[in-house]
Amino acid sequence: MTYASKQDLIDRFGAEELEQLTDRDGSAEAIVDSVLDRALEDADAKINSYLSGHYTLPLTDPPDVLERTASDLARFYLYQDGPTEAVQKAFDHAVAFLRDVAAGRAQLGDQDDPGETPSSGGGPRIVAGDKVFSSDTLADY
Repeated sequence: MTYASKQDLIDRFGAEELEQLTDRDGSAEAIVDSVLDRALEDADAKINSYLSGHYTLPLTDPPDVLERTASDLARFYLYQDGPTEAVQKAFDHAVAFLRDVAAGRAQLGDQDDPGETPSSGGGPRIVAGDKVFSSDTLADY
């Protein structure tokens, strides 16, 4: 299961750009699926490398943010002669997001972390250690 599809990339970046990036020798005059599929596989592998320590893969219901992330990564991988500034910026943002997920600073919506109890509602989850002060330890005060 891929996080983004050919149609996702067409919807985001246009068929003309994808044709230019995948038809490397200019002979096909169409989007070359094998080149596009390779870029999508590379994007999935990068995403999975960040998610593997925190989520059970493959994700059963990947959130939309991974489609956007995979699209930006795949587009970057299609540029052979160096990406444009906008493509580089989108790639850097996607990698920064994945680093945040791996570090626990960002989450993937409703995906449950294996071995942990999901919090109720959409708010923050607070984890605390044992109580330091109790009625017993404060009895003399």
